[in-house]
Amino acid sequence: MSKIILQAKKQGRIAGGHPWVYANEIGKTEGEYTNGDIVEVFDAHQHFLGKGYINDKSQIIVRLLSRNRDESIDENFFRRRLNEAWAYRQYIGYQKNCRVVFGEADGLPALVVDKFEDVIVIQTLSLGIDKWKTSIVNILSEIFNTEKIYERNDASVRELEGMQQQTGFLKAKFDTRFIMNQDGIKFWVDVAKGQKTGFFHDQRHNRLALQPFVKNASVLDACCYTGSFGMYATKFGAAEVEAMDISADAINECKANAKLNNFEQFKFSAVNVFDELKKRCAEKKQYDIVMLDPPAFTKSRKNLAAATKGYKEINLRGIQLVKPGGYLVTSSCSHFIYSEEFKNVIADAAGDAKRILRQVAYNAQSPDHPLIWNIPETHYLKCAILQVL
Repeated sequence: MSKIILQAKKQGRIAGGHPWVYANEIGKTEGEYTNGDIVEVFDAHQHFLGKGYINDKSQIIVRLLSRNRDESIDENFFRRRLNEAWAYRQYIGYQKNCRVVFGEADGLPALVVDKFEDVIVIQTLSLGIDKWKTSIVNILSEIFNTEKIYERNDASVRELEGMQQQTGFLKAKFDTRFIMNQDGIKFWVDVAKGQKTGFFHDQRHNRLALQPFVKNASVLDACCYTGSFGMYATKFGAAEVEAMDISADAINECKANAKLNNFEQFKFSAVNVFDELKKRCAEKKQYDIVMLDPPAFTKSRKNLAAATKGYKEINLRGIQLVKPGGYLVTSSCSHFIYSEEFKNVIADAAGDAKRILRQVAYNAQSPDHPLIWNIPETHYLKCAILQVL
């Protein structure tokens, strides 16, 4: 097995538990390898740090799978890790619809597995994990007793690994658009055409957190996508909900979800959200609850300034649209906007709006997307519930 020896000044993060090794952290390589192979990683003093798969076409050249030198990386390894991941979700009560594997947080870097009742959707986002895809699919089929397994490997990150984007059935064919029931609410899910794997499981905990605030409320659900926040607000007693998104397709799906649940409190707007919020502010329109769940404004540090400006703008308008004593529910799924930066942006927006914010809740993603404290990349979602005074 090839050996990767790190530079002394660049080994602290990996020794501290982070599983990613970048090319500029390597001091030397001993032995031959083929991309996707398992290699061993050592510090500058030849102390073993872990083993994982290598790909020198990627900026992340090694992703560690194990810190145990005696542990073999074989099919039994993946069966063990997948069963451990599923046992954790069962323990925390996330079983019917959930994220079963959250990559690095489950010791399976670059692997995503989402469950929608008896449908499983997977993403293998690096070469090393993709080489094990067939074994992983067979193990998932055994664990969940299902042949309904679909791959959503249409993420551009695969191209950075030297792989093609692709989607399709991995076992039996099935209708990829179906109804999912979650927390007593029905949703249309399309695992072939929907964003990511078809539905965002990561906000479930935050949608449930709406319950104490929305009864008899007027609600604006901006950047609603298919309306999941608005559906929960309606389920919990909102008097009226306006769902707003730039995508006409998303609004059509939102309408379908409202019809599916016989929710008649909805209004729908397919508009540029930034422009429409600014217009509503000029009209002095206000709501009891304003919910903001925009897509990630940046996926790299180079666009951080523009992203920060965007988050400030949308939160400024959201705050201005909340009645005194009402609530702002605001999210960011941009990993590169760290938690303190997100708070500061919202505080700056409140200052410009001359409003005071009182924190009710500040959450990350749902616990089926667990955080590993020494892997900051696992903490990407921020969701604040704030009373606007």
